Amino acid sequence: MNSMALSNEIVLRPRFKIELDISNEIALKAFEIAKETQTDYIISRSDDHIFIKIPSTKQHFWSPQLHLEIISQKENKCSVHGFFGPNPTVWTMFMFFHFIVAFLFIGFGIWAYTNYSLANSYAIQLGAMFFMLLLWFVLYFGGRMGKAAGQKEMQEQYTFMKKTLGVEG
Repeated sequence: MNSMALSNEIVLRPRFKIELDISNEIALKAFEIAKETQTDYIISRSDDHIFIKIPSTKQHFWSPQLHLEIISQKENKCSVHGFFGPNPTVWTMFMFFHFIVAFLFIGFGIWAYTNYSLANSYAIQLGAMFFMLLLWFVLYFGGRMGKAAGQKEMQEQYTFMKKTLGVEG
């Protein structure tokens, strides 16, 4: 088993994969038991998916949640595919802002090209495109800062997951 390295890659939602020598039902049952025996996390299950969230009293805007998919491989073997991300509402809003900025950038580009084709001034449109580019960088680095703010919580959730599954290291 490799320990998870939450590096500084250009990834806002870190992912990992672990191979286990137990069946997926045993792994899923371990989380069902943990759900009843601990209060540090909110654990929910949907089929082969486990969601590990921080209780709302301890959450901040960028608090991560851990999504696990436990896939049966062979008899007594399974793989755990996990990824960290912000609350789905925060992630949806964040992506919505990215799409709005991209849409406006393209719109201002079309407007600038139209004015250029008509031999009209297009400086305002180019300025607006530059502003959209700056806004995109602000959104991107805001997401990176959010990931950094949740780094400690991600490590704690990862450690909790490994402890629940009985994974060494």
